[in-house]
Amino acid sequence: MRTVAILGAVCALVAGVALPALASSKPAPAEATTLQQMAFDDAQSLVVASEATSAPLERGTYSATTPDEIAKKKAEEAAKERAAAAAAAARVASSTQGGGRLSDADLRLVAAGSGAVRYPLPQGSYYVSRTLSGSHNGADMVAPAGTPIFAATGGVVRVSSESYFGYGVAVVIDSVVGGKRVSTLYAHMTNGTRAVQAGQTVEPGQFIGKVGNTGRSYGAHLHFEVKVNGSLVEPIGWLRANAG
Repeated sequence: MRTVAILGAVCALVAGVALPALASSKPAPAEATTLQQMAFDDAQSLVVASEATSAPLERGTYSATTPDEIAKKKAEEAAKERAAAAAAAARVASSTQGGGRLSDADLRLVAAGSGAVRYPLPQGSYYVSRTLSGSHNGADMVAPAGTPIFAATGGVVRVSSESYFGYGVAVVIDSVVGGKRVSTLYAHMTNGTRAVQAGQTVEPGQFIGKVGNTGRSYGAHLHFEVKVNGSLVEPIGWLRANAG
């Protein structure tokens, strides 16, 4: 009996010590705590992966990278280049209609030898030193000073001057030949030899002055220019095609 009493006392002692410790280690009931609340309590920012969303990606923020998009972009750029080239060609064509140069293939306006077009200098009295090219707008027909000059076409004298820019003593005649507007210019004449005045009507082959060396000239010669519908043409070829 004594032994039983001693064991009972020991068990009671152990229970008295252990039970309070176990009671203190058991968590006390508490309300459910969310992740957001935990983040607030800890003063930290928390991103929950399940709640993250992607910002919309606008097409304008990136470049085409797929083969189809690259091919389409190249095709669009090529189309733009072709359109720009076509527009440039149209501008050139438009600008040459009023002041460009016609080809030699369309020089004939009347039947050669019809009399509507004449040589401005007597045949055999001159040679051609240069003709239409670059900045030179006509043909230089070299002849002795004083050689008579004749109107290549009939028409109305528009210019008759003793000092016409770099042309020196010069005459300009406006005509209609073969249904087209023709303007002929005769430059570097001898001073005081002009035989026509502005506004005067002249006939083909009519005497209008004499070869000289006035204006921007380096030796006696006739500078002869021809324009058809406002476009420069090669004068010597034009004479051969129309004067015979």
